[in-house]
Amino acid sequence: MPNRRQFLTNFGLATLATQLQPLTAQGKLSPQTMLKPPRLQTGDTVGLIAPAAVVDAKHVETAQRNFADLGLKVKLGKHILDRYGYLAGKDSDRAFDINSMFTDKSVKAIVAMRGGWGCNRLLPLLNYTNIRSHPKILMGYSDITSLLLAINARSRIITFHGPVAISTWNQFTLDYLHRLLFTGEAVTMQNPITNTWQFSPIAPGKAQGKLVGGNLSVLAAMVGSPYLPAWNQTILFLEDIGEDIYRIDRMLTQLKNAGILHRIAGLIFGQCTNCSLGDEPNFTLMQVLQDHIGPLGIPAWYGAAIGHIPDKFTLPVGVNVEINANVGTIEMLEPAVA
Repeated sequence: MPNRRQFLTNFGLATLATQLQPLTAQGKLSPQTMLKPPRLQTGDTVGLIAPAAVVDAKHVETAQRNFADLGLKVKLGKHILDRYGYLAGKDSDRAFDINSMFTDKSVKAIVAMRGGWGCNRLLPLLNYTNIRSHPKILMGYSDITSLLLAINARSRIITFHGPVAISTWNQFTLDYLHRLLFTGEAVTMQNPITNTWQFSPIAPGKAQGKLVGGNLSVLAAMVGSPYLPAWNQTILFLEDIGEDIYRIDRMLTQLKNAGILHRIAGLIFGQCTNCSLGDEPNFTLMQVLQDHIGPLGIPAWYGAAIGHIPDKFTLPVGVNVEINANVGTIEMLEPAVA
């Protein structure tokens, strides 16, 4: 196996819609057109932001080295090292960094330093019209789910559920990231071939739809807000960490009672890392998933490389995909970048 540096060097809502009038090289686009951000190229500048939990200087130094290895420059958000209780600065300042990175012409992609908590607090403070006028790659996971879904829904831009800056940037993760964001491939995603991965079908079959989702806890906390996408005939992907199984049950029940689960065309549950059974008696996670998802009659499985794990896919939120629950694959039907 080549080392990482060798590997990297070998990489050769209708109200709002009436307000949005973006321009592209092709001229005026409908506000409902989903925009694909420009792909990354060697030498581009990535903007690093801390929209959620506190970040320290060592995290930033590590991230700068990681992106340098990718052949990318780094620009730090003005408030990236701020502290406000357990948050990386006041809401207005963290939102300022996001809005500024989108309008900064020198920045070609925006990556969150880490998750934690805090992104939901920023959603009313984002300038979705300006963001749509400056489509860029936005990437992260966990608490960053809030930003990915809101900007996808309100600004109609493809966003990316992928590694944060302090993630484990290993070869598996980098391979998918590069193929999606640099070369613009429409890839088919499948778990690493190791004995540690568990693929557990919930219901067989294939389905097509727009890929949407993220962290289950964050998504459940957004239900009832105006920052979620339309759910009809979508492929929902979920992941979580550190939750007792009864809490997963509670959150899936919330999605069901909100009418979301009955509208999707398929479901992928990635990894529920460190999710415990809690007190006995209890259900297993698969029993809970079977209870909620099985009766829907849609293709679904548990165990994809999505979540708080070292090997992870980069998932394009808003892109058309086909899933195969018989073998656990996610096939992109179009590139995610322009």
